[in-house]
Amino acid sequence: MPSRFATSIPLAVGFAAALASCIAGGAQAGTLETVKQRGALQCGVSEGLFGFSERDGQGKWSGFDVDFCRAVAGAIFDDQSKVSFVPLSAGERFKALKEGRIDLLSRNSTWTLEREAGLGLSFAGISYHDGQGFMVMRSMNVSSALELDNAKVCVEAGTTTQANLADFFRANAMKYEEKAHARSSDALAAFQAGECNVLTRDQSALYAERLKLSKPSDAVILPDVISKEPLGPVTRADDFAWFNIVKWVHFALVNGEELGVSSGNLAQAEASTKPDVRRFVGAEGGFGKMLGLDDRWALHAVRAAGNYSEIYERNLGVDSKLGIPRGLNQLWNMGGVLYAPPLR
Repeated sequence: MPSRFATSIPLAVGFAAALASCIAGGAQAGTLETVKQRGALQCGVSEGLFGFSERDGQGKWSGFDVDFCRAVAGAIFDDQSKVSFVPLSAGERFKALKEGRIDLLSRNSTWTLEREAGLGLSFAGISYHDGQGFMVMRSMNVSSALELDNAKVCVEAGTTTQANLADFFRANAMKYEEKAHARSSDALAAFQAGECNVLTRDQSALYAERLKLSKPSDAVILPDVISKEPLGPVTRADDFAWFNIVKWVHFALVNGEELGVSSGNLAQAEASTKPDVRRFVGAEGGFGKMLGLDDRWALHAVRAAGNYSEIYERNLGVDSKLGIPRGLNQLWNMGGVLYAPPLR
């Protein structure tokens, strides 16, 4: 009698070979190939958050998250213009990504276990270390969040901000009245209209929102930081090759700053004899091919948007309208926690 394993072994081998082929060709068969065939990256961003993603009267987008999209487009096409921006509310952002309406979400989104394990998404690193805070009108005459007992607090619904708000007041045995709004713009409008006397968001967002008030100097951002908010780009979890590309573009921007490679000295970088720089510019290693990209992908990403420092200072830094110090977002060897694996 023939062994019942006689036919299962070839089938298993065939399945393994097919699986290996799918894995090896993932970058070509998945999102990357779709983006290349379309000729542009579809990138989800916020509907309008100064410093992170904002559209001017001519329809041109700018901001920290926008520049990351341009860096990814640069790595793929060596052309920062080959990206379409899709403005999304907090409530629709993850659904749009899961449904394939966007290839990448670059929208001040907090990395949490629930969003990865529960929604089937993958965060490709921490591009901005943030924390939740509170903005109040100066007339309240408070200097600490612990003085906000019985406050009326405006918050965007469906966010980690809303959950953190509840945790903070419960942990400190304080009461508050929640005024939840579907969109951040509605929450800000309610704050300005006096519907609430406190607005809570990530601190970076509060700096941006304050600039939209008719009298920004009337509002104060309290020093209290009540949460960890690791923000970063997000991809679907079913395309590891695409996730790798997005992740390593982020790492390349950080490594570019650390190596001193900027959009202003690319020619010098290409002529460098330093091993780390030669790997970065694609002269050694052949790392681009491993990602399904040109070997000069990291150079192209920096050409498109600048290194991490350039992107940060242009949109958020002390000389920008927001004036936010680097703080935790400084490089690891400069007193911050920003750290990227080496390109090697």
